[in-house]
Amino acid sequence: MRSHPSSLLHGLLELLYPPACLACARVLPAHAFFCETCDTALERVPPACCRTCAEPGTFPSGECPRCRNHPPPFTRAWAPFAHEGPVSRTIHRFKYEDHPELAQPLAELLAHEASSFLRRAPALLVALPLHARRFHERKYDQTQLLAGALAKATGRRAPAGLLTRTRETKRQVGLSETARAHNVAEAFTASPSVTGQALLLIDDVFTTGATTRAAAIALRSAGAAHVEVLTIARAYSLAS
Repeated sequence: MRSHPSSLLHGLLELLYPPACLACARVLPAHAFFCETCDTALERVPPACCRTCAEPGTFPSGECPRCRNHPPPFTRAWAPFAHEGPVSRTIHRFKYEDHPELAQPLAELLAHEASSFLRRAPALLVALPLHARRFHERKYDQTQLLAGALAKATGRRAPAGLLTRTRETKRQVGLSETARAHNVAEAFTASPSVTGQALLLIDDVFTTGATTRAAAIALRSAGAAHVEVLTIARAYSLAS
């Protein structure tokens, strides 16, 4: 029986680039996202979380104080994983260690872990973009790669250019919540083509939501009818 050319190519690629753990890069005997050690250490977002932004914790009203006191410009946000351990390490490799090839397996992981969320999510994906200078430094925009790969994995679209970071900002790590909001205020501009569209905003990590709020405000100001948010990981940013 003659082998199909695509099967031969797949086998050759696996021989040259064997499957490896996304977090620690350990070579795996078969296709998987994580090695056994890293898989055991994965921490998922618990069922008890804010119904709007997925902040982990039990809140009497169902919403965390942040969403209750300052309703966000998006309808709902969710992430399958806590930003800890192997997932945190994977995202760091993807963003800062020159591993753009992780976009595809991360998108496959996200499509699997967020399948319930995605069933009701918009079909048009918008990546939360890098500023042009940071893009030239990094040579790739990890979130646009992730959105494109997720679109292919779920039968959606992720056109580039719907959202632009027009003002360079500091990294949010280490900033207070107020400083984070000030840092990204009015940092984004959306294309008029989002008018009337339902959009799914894609990013890697949701922390306080300052960047996501700023991006969603830009999209809504340009006429987007509805914005939802999906990220790979959710940081614990409030005391439960």
